Order: sequence, then structure tokens, then C-alpha cells
Amino acid sequence: MLSLFFFCCVLANAQQKEFWLIDVKTEQKKQVKDSLTAVKFLDSLSQNSYYLTELKNVAVNGNKTEIFYDKGKNFNEATVKVSDSLARTLNTKPQFFTKNLDSLKRVINRNFIDKGYAFSRIKTRFLGMNKGVPEVEINVNKGNQRKINAFVIKGYEKVPKRFVKNLEKEFQGKIYDDRNLVQINQSLQNHPFITLERPPQTLFTKDSTQVFLFLQKKKSNTFDGVIGFGNDKTDKFTFNGSLNVNFRNMFNGFESINIFWQRNPDKGHTFDLQSDIPYLFKSNLGTNINVNIYRQDSTFATVKFLPSVYYHINNRQKLGLRGTFESSTVLDSLYVQGSDFTKKGIGVWYDFSEPSEVELFMYRTKLRAEYDVLSVLYAGEESSSAQSRYYFYGERNFHIKGNNYLNLKAEGALLNSKTELTSNELLRFGGWNSLRGFNENSLLGDYYALGGAEYRYLIGNQAFFDVFGQYAQLNNKTLAQKPKLYSFGLGFNFFLPIGLMSFQISNGNEFGNPVKFGDTKIHWGILTKF
Repeated sequence: MLSLFFFCCVLANAQQKEFWLIDVKTEQKKQVKDSLTAVKFLDSLSQNSYYLTELKNVAVNGNKTEIFYDKGKNFNEATVKVSDSLARTLNTKPQFFTKNLDSLKRVINRNFIDKGYAFSRIKTRFLGMNKGVPEVEINVNKGNQRKINAFVIKGYEKVPKRFVKNLEKEFQGKIYDDRNLVQINQSLQNHPFITLERPPQTLFTKDSTQVFLFLQKKKSNTFDGVIGFGNDKTDKFTFNGSLNVNFRNMFNGFESINIFWQRNPDKGHTFDLQSDIPYLFKSNLGTNINVNIYRQDSTFATVKFLPSVYYHINNRQKLGLRGTFESSTVLDSLYVQGSDFTKKGIGVWYDFSEPSEVELFMYRTKLRAEYDVLSVLYAGEESSSAQSRYYFYGERNFHIKGNNYLNLKAEGALLNSKTELTSNELLRFGGWNSLRGFNENSLLGDYYALGGAEYRYLIGNQAFFDVFGQYAQLNNKTLAQKPKLYSFGLGFNFFLPIGLMSFQISNGNEFGNPVKFGDTKIHWGILTKF
């Protein structure tokens, strides 16, 4: 038999065009590009369980070189013996045969790592050969089980102390494994106020396991401006718009102040001021104060004051209790459909938000449910009447395949009253953020429900194109109307240096009515973070 060294020399000096590797036992042939590749292949066999690989012959025939080899015994196949306790852990017999000893050792090691034994070591002892098959004994040195003891914040360290305590409450004492590390990473992924500079790191000491979180403060203040174009009720071309400014986490408490103003084509104005403080007195209690003013030209004006307290179930869920104080005044004496009234009441609400891994999308999942019990007193009446108000909103982004996504939305509200409702207290919806293709807050009723599907195609991480369709039902007992509505359209959203730009074209109408080009709505908006 030629030595491997001599074989390399022969092949290096031979100027051949074809090199074939032939297994003498299986007669399997493999063509390689040159002699160096052939040598590397044979070396790889000897380094991967075929320790007795032999070169049998080299045959040169013109420009063709055939290299015959025998892999020999695969020493990765073995009869394995384990202790009774390890057999129970692996759910196997104390003695068994494996075709891949290396893979088995990796599986055993992973099994113990997943149980918190981060420094477990697998020991293999060769017992001898039995009928040409190696016998080995496997033992495990588990070491100490590791559990998460504490979090250490680095970088942006001014996060609320309660936020860190909530993380500790959720993960402290849990087994240190990849699954919990992934959950920690996901719980902070696309957080509205902070971002992870790098994956969580771990410091192991003799008695503790500390997870280091390297945080960075996000630019979370936002300016959102939208300009809309369309016809009003008289088919007169008008423009409308909204401004939405959020000041968030300016004092490192995850607090926010939101200022919203909107004008619709039918001369309705909305002003909304909302403040939110999530961790009162370093506890899981938060407070939300909302003041909303709506004025319909010179017809009527309504003011709502909604104070609320809530409890953080976890970083994504809130459960709240709120009060309602509402007052409406008719400004035009000829407006006989409306009436002066005052309302007060109490209600509960639940909010769940799951961030999206796609920066262009607001959420992966968003749920909001509200229920209020109200007492209303109309002008000129001595006794009040009872009302109940329900509201639900749900949104979910589904990843279909590749760059294709499906966004599903549903929204509904009901105002239930034992007495007839006046026009100025009816629910209002329609527009950019609800039923597109209709003017802002132009649809009135004591009940409405809408659902929509939107196909989104991502263009890299900077833009997406969308096509949508929506369906809605409306009930207005006062006018005895129960129309069924639809809307459709398309849009384009893309990042610019100044922020996220949105452009939408939509059209909507009642089923049975033809589509009118004059009812087309165009919205252009920009969302800037600072």
C-alpha cells in the first residue's frame, strides 16, 4: 500500500484532468476537481469516525485518475451503556445501539442544558470491541442547576424601577435555558420606549446567574400629520386633516402626553388631550386622563372627561377602571334633532398590544375592549335614564410567505339606551383610521360593526404596498336606518429621512349604490419620530 504522503506527491506531479474517488466496498464513485480536494476528502473521513481509512490503489489511465479507498469501520456506531438514572432521564434502556455516537452525545448535552445545567459535561469511556462493534459507557457531569437570579441594566439605566421588577417577577427563579432567554428578548422586542443594543448576556458566578440587558433609549416622540381630500355632503370639494403629537418618556418614566386635533369636511372639529403615567409610586398601578372636545360647526359641542386607573398585568396587558363625565350643548336653536344632556358613569377596559417584528407595522396584535354603565340626564327632564356602552377593537398582522402579509381588523360599538337617543350623542365613525372611503366621523348610529382585510407587500424594510377591502353595518334607530357599507382602495407607505410617509386612495358607498368617482378620498400623511 502506498503511504498517504507518497500518494500526495504522485498526484501533485501528475497533470490529469479527471480525478475519481472510488469506495472499494460500496463501489460508489465521486469526482473531485483536483488532487488537493481528493486529499482533503480522505482526511475528512479519518477525522470523522472512520479512523482506519486506507488508500488501496491509484490507477492512472490517460487523463483519468482513479483513487480506490476503504473507509473501514465507522466508529461512530457503538453499543452504549448508561446508568439507570440517565436511562430514565433519556427514556431509554440502560444498553442500546446507536449509529451516531456524536449526535447522541449532543442530544444528551442539550437535554441537560435545557434543564438549567449550563455547564454539563458528557464523558465517554471506551470499554472494548464486541463482534467488531465498539462498546462505550456514557456518564454526565451535570454540575449545578442554573436559575435566573437577577437582571442588570446597562446603557440606558434610567428605566422605571417597576419595569425592572416586573421583569424579575416574570423570569426570576426560572431555569436558565434558551427558551427563557428567547422570551426575555421577545418581551423587549420593539418596545415603544427602549431597544436592545445586543442580545442578553449572562454572568455566571459560583452562587448566582445574572442576565445583563444592554438597553438604549428610543426616540419615541412622534408627530403625525394627515391631509385628506374629498367631497362633503353637498358634493363640494374640500380638504380635511389631523395633527397628532405625542410626547413620550421625556422624564424616563414611560409616561406620555398626546395632543390630537382633527377637522372633517363637514366642519366638525375634534380636540383630544390624553396623558398617561404607567407606574404610580413605583407600583404596577397607572393612570390615564383623557379630555375630548367635539364641535359640529355651530350646531352643538360635546365635552368628555375620562379619568382612569389601571393595573399592569404584564408588559403587554392592562386592566383598567374609569369614570365618564360628559356634557353636550346645542348651539343652534333650529337643531331639533339634538338636546342638551349630561352623562356620568363608570366602566372597565382591557388592553393588549404585541409589537411587530416589522418596523413598518404598528402592531402584530392589538386588542381593546371597553364597557361602561352610564346615567344620562336630558335638559328639561327631572329624572335620569340608564345607558350602557360597549366597544371592541382587534387587529392582527399575519405573515403569509416571504414579503407577503395579511392585516385583519375588526371594530364595533354599541350604545344601548332605554330611551330614544338624540343625534348629538350617537356614535361616530368613518375616515382614515376606521371605515376608509368615507369622511371623518360622518357616519352616525347607536351601533356599528366593521371588518377589513388588507394585503401588504413589503419592499425591503423601507416600504410596503397595500390593497384593502372593508365591510360595515350601521344601525341608527333615530332615523330608522340600517345600511350595509363597503370601502376599498390601495396605498403606499415608505420611509423618508423625515419619517414614515403614507399615501392612500379609497372609495366607499352603500351596497346597491354605484361607485362614484367623485366619492374618492385621498389621504397623505407623515409620521415623524423625534
